[in-house]
Amino acid sequence: MNRRLQGIGMTSRRTRERMVSRLKEQGITNPSVLAVILETPRHIFVEEAFASRAYEDTALPIGFNQTISQPYIVARMTELLLEKGPLDKVLEVGTGSGYQTAVLAQLARRVHSVERIYPLQQRARRCIQDLHLRNVRMKHSDGGWGWDDYAPYDGIIVTAAPPELPQPLLDQMARGGVMVIPIGDGRGQFLQRVTRTEVGFQAEIIEPVSFVPLQGGLL
Repeated sequence: MNRRLQGIGMTSRRTRERMVSRLKEQGITNPSVLAVILETPRHIFVEEAFASRAYEDTALPIGFNQTISQPYIVARMTELLLEKGPLDKVLEVGTGSGYQTAVLAQLARRVHSVERIYPLQQRARRCIQDLHLRNVRMKHSDGGWGWDDYAPYDGIIVTAAPPELPQPLLDQMARGGVMVIPIGDGRGQFLQRVTRTEVGFQAEIIEPVSFVPLQGGLL
């Protein structure tokens, strides 16, 4: 790993180790998730001006009124998605910075990620390439549509909040598949885990969260 990826000072591995210790204190227990977060250089996914804050437990701006989720939320959503074991095929709605994508790519066999804001997608693609992660497909598309070409998915993770569960994403879930998604508007959002059963869908409310809204259209 080159010096940029390794990081120095506030972007060093030691700083990542402190972040992982904090995640454990916050209740993250999946050893595979913690190991991947330790090895993934979050600082390359944020603008250089914010690199020194990359391992703080906070969301950071990435442009276009979007943010990179705080490390706890990335870890928590990933842990919820993988609770029943490794997944073969995952859909990510909202590539954003690409950090969540990179974490997923090291824990699932295939990741398909859609993003409506083209410059963000291109920047994320470069980061994914820098990390030599070759099991990620990306598409410039409205996330609410999902990516039907590769459905059904064992796991779906949504990184922006719609007011209600999008039907196209429910339709693209495999039997036994899991979707982790924030639901709600400005009055309150809750992280939910939705499981597709043989007869329908089961939703669990996990905890209150704060995400940017899931928007339609392309930029």
